[in-house]
Amino acid sequence: MKLTIDRAALLRSLNHVQSVVEKRNTIPILSNVLMKAEDGTLFLTTTDMDLEINEAVAADVATPGATTAPAHTFHDIVRKLPESASVELELDTAGNIMTIKAGRSTFKLSCLPTGDFPELGADALDSKFSISADNLRALIDRTKFAMSTEETRYYLNGIYLHASESDGINVLRSVATDGHRLARFDMPLPEGAENIPGVIIPRKAVGELRKLIEDAADSIEISLSESKIRFAFDHIVLTSKLIDGTFPNYEQVIPSGNDKVIEVNPALFSGAIDRVSTISDGKSRAVKIALNNNTMTLSANSPEAGSATEDLEIHGNDNLEIGFNARYLLDITSQIAGEGCRLTLADAASPTIIQDTADLSSLYVLMPLRV
Repeated sequence: MKLTIDRAALLRSLNHVQSVVEKRNTIPILSNVLMKAEDGTLFLTTTDMDLEINEAVAADVATPGATTAPAHTFHDIVRKLPESASVELELDTAGNIMTIKAGRSTFKLSCLPTGDFPELGADALDSKFSISADNLRALIDRTKFAMSTEETRYYLNGIYLHASESDGINVLRSVATDGHRLARFDMPLPEGAENIPGVIIPRKAVGELRKLIEDAADSIEISLSESKIRFAFDHIVLTSKLIDGTFPNYEQVIPSGNDKVIEVNPALFSGAIDRVSTISDGKSRAVKIALNNNTMTLSANSPEAGSATEDLEIHGNDNLEIGFNARYLLDITSQIAGEGCRLTLADAASPTIIQDTADLSSLYVLMPLRV
């Protein structure tokens, strides 16, 4: 294998693929990036056995071939090369050493056989549809913060993606919950997604995908089965195993009898929560909300730090005291881009629904705290 490639293009692709590789690996080959050079293209692949990223980048291929090299070391070398450098990669005849040349710099990396590099397998991904990059970013951003991190309830450690119905309209829905809060987002159901299985996309795959689609082109192709999901866009393909578990019946968590409705400016609300929670206890971050007709009073108390209160003007005519985790509240209010935040409450012990008054595609449910 011998090729020449632009340093900026190589670095961009290595940035994408190397983040999948764990810093510490008991299996040496999983620390490596698989490289295949052919027909004017260099293909880079990394995997952790659950998630795989493959990216194609243009290169001047003099001799086709393939090898694997330590991903993080390779990435660090390319990152530290001069910006305008042209990088030459050459594999020795034995296939054990890859030489990297740029300007007056020369590096030699030990390689492992390509035959040792694992593949996720070519399952039949029968369900296929396309969505815009904007919609996929929204599906992730509006729900990912509510994913659980508890390994005991592994089936909550991801985003549940499925076809559903809302007010008689077919929708593609993403849901995440950690048992304390729930986030749900709907978008119009894309053509071809009518019969997709309900799948749970793992937390790591969600994080890697979100980074990759930050500057993605307009359309993203999604293929899935009951065990794997694949996202293809630009010159990148991300394939992930799905969480093998049953997502709980989240509809049961969404209250239907809440009768107290208030509206508040989300920017002012977020600012007040952030300021008042400075005093709150570090573990629970509890903030009490007292509703008194058109006034909301936020307060926090800490035996060590003291106390804080702040008043906000609201639209509503109810009286109630309820407590919430301030960080959870801030996670939700940060998703509200409109001018109005609607809270639909029942009492101090029941879950509260929070929505953007101008965009009902998202719905958030938050369990209260005792304060």
